[in-house]
Amino acid sequence: MIRSNSALLMSGNEAAARGAYDAGVSFAAAYPGTPSTEILESIALYKDDVMAEWAPNEKVALESAIGASIAGARALSAMKMVGVNVAADPLFSYAYCGVNGGLVLVSADDPSLHSSQNEQDNRFYAPFAKIPMLEPSDSQECYEMMRSAYAISESFDTPVLFRMTTRVCHSKSLVTPSRRSEVPLRPYVKNLDKFDLVPAVSRRLRLELEARMEKLAEFSETCDFNRTEWHDRTIGVVTSGIAYQYAREVFGDGASYLKLGFTNPLPKKLIADFASKVGTLYVIEELEPYLENHIRRLGITCIGKEKIPAVYELNPDIVARALLGTEPPVISCDTSVVPPRPPVLCAGCPHRGFFAELGKITTRLDAKRQKYMIAGDIGCYGLGGADPLNAMDLCICMGSAPSVGHGAQKVFNKFDANTRVIATLGDSTFFHTGIPALIDIVYNRSNTITCILDNRITGMTGQQDNPHTGFTLQGEPTKELSIEAVVRAVGVDHVRVINPMRLEEVDEALEEALRLDEPSVIITRWPCVLKKKTEEEKVEFRPYAECFRIDAEVCNGCGLCMQVGCPAISLDRATGRTRIDPIACNGCSVCEQTCNFGAIIRAERQHA
Repeated sequence: MIRSNSALLMSGNEAAARGAYDAGVSFAAAYPGTPSTEILESIALYKDDVMAEWAPNEKVALESAIGASIAGARALSAMKMVGVNVAADPLFSYAYCGVNGGLVLVSADDPSLHSSQNEQDNRFYAPFAKIPMLEPSDSQECYEMMRSAYAISESFDTPVLFRMTTRVCHSKSLVTPSRRSEVPLRPYVKNLDKFDLVPAVSRRLRLELEARMEKLAEFSETCDFNRTEWHDRTIGVVTSGIAYQYAREVFGDGASYLKLGFTNPLPKKLIADFASKVGTLYVIEELEPYLENHIRRLGITCIGKEKIPAVYELNPDIVARALLGTEPPVISCDTSVVPPRPPVLCAGCPHRGFFAELGKITTRLDAKRQKYMIAGDIGCYGLGGADPLNAMDLCICMGSAPSVGHGAQKVFNKFDANTRVIATLGDSTFFHTGIPALIDIVYNRSNTITCILDNRITGMTGQQDNPHTGFTLQGEPTKELSIEAVVRAVGVDHVRVINPMRLEEVDEALEEALRLDEPSVIITRWPCVLKKKTEEEKVEFRPYAECFRIDAEVCNGCGLCMQVGCPAISLDRATGRTRIDPIACNGCSVCEQTCNFGAIIRAERQHA
């Protein structure tokens, strides 16, 4: 972060973390997921005051925070929006209980699906779970609202949903923080009537939940985060979150604004009063018509999703085009000549060799005309389905590959005996939700092949530790859970650990698993090329070479090395042969093993 006098330039995630710290939070837990990851990474820096942890999944993260709250501490749990689906069970239940120490759950939504498998609007979780919700629109509000969220949580005896979006999470603006409030631990008192959710208790708490929402509705009418900005009253705009920034940029002082920051329960009287004092009323919000539906139920005429798109991110140009019919000046160009740049596995990625061989096996029909389905998962290995690897048929949600694969395999076994299912997922994903899926495979006697791609870190979200890495979020050495031991413990008898950089070893392991008629697991073990290796890893995982180069006299331009999809390899159109960028190459040797003519040879990196 950058300091400017007493202000700091902070991202929304950094500001939310600082707000939680200054609010006196003592415990924070999360599972990493873009765009929420940096919240826990930032709050983990306050080691002396905050216990910060990566949890195996979002449900466990929220449950841990709930435990800290019941024990009397102010607690935080953060996750991307699909993670709230995983954590919904404890969220809805703890809404009934109320809190002891304040509890805030951050939902970081991802409009436009920059790094997500769906585009869900988690504002609806707040009325569904019957908890209050705050929506910041910049970093300063992330800080201020987070600090206030704990006062709201404890004053109204409720967990609070703190809803952010990608642009708020990752954009930066100035924040003026204050100092940490040293909040004493609230006494823990055994209270079965509050925290023991058996049906008899829950039925009574259900009524108390409704009474709590009525009090929160009254608070919403006077909450400082719901404010009116009066300018030209010909146009009135009701908005929240990042959409407020877009509305201000489009209309400036040519409209008046009802800027909503406390968005569940919504302030009915404030909205009605604002609507009565303006001419045309626009509702500007990203994704679903959350505000618009509420306003229409109040009998107020407004213009919203009939003009504002209900999919993908908004921006000022989209808002201006939709409501004013104006087009921004742009420089025209022929986009047809711009080559597509899809994401690819990094040069030296340990998943590349595995997927290259998997793709070959599943496209090679044997004498029995064997067919295959490859169930993929969320993470770097989700890129295995793209050209030229073509080693994936589907990807549904995190940790789903083994269980989706199991269901498909059972059907194929009954109706189409010639189809085998191979499931692929990573080490962090395995600990997230893959273990129950593997138990299901064993228990229900499936012959699915599960491939756990262990790159020794949680890769795609930015190198976060997990139960398999041997370190906690705050850098403390801890027990390193063995994937192989866990797999064997749940009942898998056929387990093979291989080096994915050795293509013959990958091929042999896959062929062996395909001959089995019972559950089997292949574990590929090689660290992410971007990972900072421990001293032990430097010994175990020594590089094959500094880099490789093409011997132009031997290369015949067959292009086979291009089929591994390495970004360090490109086609020299002048010669018709491939070349290897010595700066990008990481010496993994996959291309060398692929070449049938010995045209790829080891080289020393040329240092400047």
